[in-house]
Amino acid sequence: MQQLYPGPRDLQLEELYEGLTLEPGEGRASVALGMVASVDGGAAVGGLTADLGGDADAVAFRRLRGAADAILVGAGTVRDEDYGPPRGTPERRADRVGRGLTERPRLVIVTGSLTLSPEHRVFGDPDHPPLIVTHEQAPTDRADALAQVADIVRVGRDDVDLCAALTELHDRGYRRVLCEGGPRLNGALLAEDLVDELFLTVAAILAAGETSRIIAGPAVDPPRPLQLAGVHEHDGELLLRYRRAR
Repeated sequence: MQQLYPGPRDLQLEELYEGLTLEPGEGRASVALGMVASVDGGAAVGGLTADLGGDADAVAFRRLRGAADAILVGAGTVRDEDYGPPRGTPERRADRVGRGLTERPRLVIVTGSLTLSPEHRVFGDPDHPPLIVTHEQAPTDRADALAQVADIVRVGRDDVDLCAALTELHDRGYRRVLCEGGPRLNGALLAEDLVDELFLTVAAILAAGETSRIIAGPAVDPPRPLQLAGVHEHDGELLLRYRRAR
């Protein structure tokens, strides 16, 4: 593992993002996207991200989850990637507490349709239920069913108001949010200029196909400028950190 910027210097793989804690937001939760893509921009292989990243991406994934108060994810990604509840080892939990965080990040699922089964494994830890963010017009019967296994928050009338959702999360003490996608949720956040950081692993593969990019949706005008904050390399895999230039 090499740190190329700022640096350069040699690192052990497990030193990647060691001790990282995301910057808290003011007034609303800050948002960092944690994504992986092929060199040609593909955000998935066979519809999944699991076959994209290598060892360094696995460490980055773990460290980023350990750096946030909450993990924000769309319901489609929960279904496609078969999410479970965030757990972490006792060592990782102790490390979080030592940095002023809770033992585990809160999982926050965004869904306008509430098309998640209450039997899904993501609801498998009743002591740490997810928070589901939806809107006022979401089906009441589905909300009632999911309220048995999760906490429900409604923001926005006909669509989820992401800015209001991040304000609500901040008010609940979740001031640092890691967003794991999918691309449409990322695109909705970008459209509202709610993305503060991007952690992107560029996997050393070419994927081709019809897979989506890490951000999907209408073009933003003007494009959002970023500032490079870090570059690491391991076995041909690049790990890039950017901050939103405001």
